Amino acid sequence: MEAVQKDCWYFVVLIFLPFLKVAVQQRVIATVRLEEGMVLDCLCPWDGNLSMVSWTKLSEKNPVAVFHPEFGVALSHRFQGRVDFLRTTPMDGSISIRNVTHQDIGLYYCSVQTFPQGPWTKHIQVEDLDEPPEEDPTEPPPPQETVANHEVVAEQNSNLTIECNHQHNGTVNQVVLEKMLHGQPWRIIGVCKKTEGGLVGEDYSDRGRISCADSLDMSLQLTQVTQEDDGFYRCTFNTDAGQQTTTVQLTTVAPGGFSLSLYMMYIYIGAGAAGLVLLIAIIIVVMRQRKRNKRKEYRVKLHPSQGQKWRQWQRQ
Repeated sequence: MEAVQKDCWYFVVLIFLPFLKVAVQQRVIATVRLEEGMVLDCLCPWDGNLSMVSWTKLSEKNPVAVFHPEFGVALSHRFQGRVDFLRTTPMDGSISIRNVTHQDIGLYYCSVQTFPQGPWTKHIQVEDLDEPPEEDPTEPPPPQETVANHEVVAEQNSNLTIECNHQHNGTVNQVVLEKMLHGQPWRIIGVCKKTEGGLVGEDYSDRGRISCADSLDMSLQLTQVTQEDDGFYRCTFNTDAGQQTTTVQLTTVAPGGFSLSLYMMYIYIGAGAAGLVLLIAIIIVVMRQRKRNKRKEYRVKLHPSQGQKWRQWQRQ
C-alpha cells in the first residue's frame, strides 16, 4: 500500500513540475552586475519554434532590442551598436551589452514568442553591485506612469478596432503593436513589415485579429469586448528617421453604464456648443449696433432738404 501511494505521489509531481517551474521563473527577478559585456540570459525552458524575442526596459519608451529569425535585429537608438543576440541555441534570446554606463541600470523584460506553447517571459534587474544597494534588490522599482496619446471608451460585448495609423516622419519599414495590462510589462501582439517578398504580418493576439495594410497601417479588431481588453496599446513605427510611438488607452464600461471619460467628453462638447452659440449671438448684436450707428451718421451728413425727406420716409 505504501509503495502504491509513493508511486501516485511521484506521478502527481511529474505532472505539475513543468507548471511549477514556469511559474517560479516568471516570478523571480534575476540580478546581473553592471559590467562591460554583461550578459542578460533569456533561454526559453521548452522546445519549439521561436517566432520573436523582444527586450524592453522599464525606463525606456521604445523596445531595447527585437530579434526575428527571418527579418533580423532591430535596436533602439540608445542601444545601437551595443547589443548582440547570442543565439547559442534555437530557443535562446539572451543578449550581451557593451560600452555600458550607469544609464543601463534598471529592470529589463525579455519576452520570447514561441510556437506552439506561446510566450515566455523573464525579468532581470541590472545593478551596480560594487556599491551597497540603496533599496532591496528583490523589489522591482515602482512602475512609471504610462501617458496615452488617445483614450478610447467601449461598451462591453461591443466590437472595436484599434488602429496604428500615426502620421509619422520618414519611410516606415516595420510596425510593432504591443499591449500592457495595468502593472504588467509590454507584450508584442502583432507585427507588420515590408520585405522583398512583399507585406508580412504576424498575429500574436489571443483576443483579436491583426490586419496589415500596404501603407503599413496596422489595426487590431476586437469582437465582444471584455474587461480583459482594458489597458494600454502601443504602436512602434520603425522608420529611416528613427523610432516613433503612439499609445492608446482602452477602457471598457458596462452597457449603459457610467464612464467618467465619456461624461467629461459630453461636457466639453456641450460647453463648446454653448460657447459657439453665445459668440454668434454677440456678433449679431454688434453688427446690428454698428449698422444703426452708420444710419445715424449718414442722416447727419445729409443736406437739410434731404434730411427732411429722410425723416418723412422714416415716418412712412
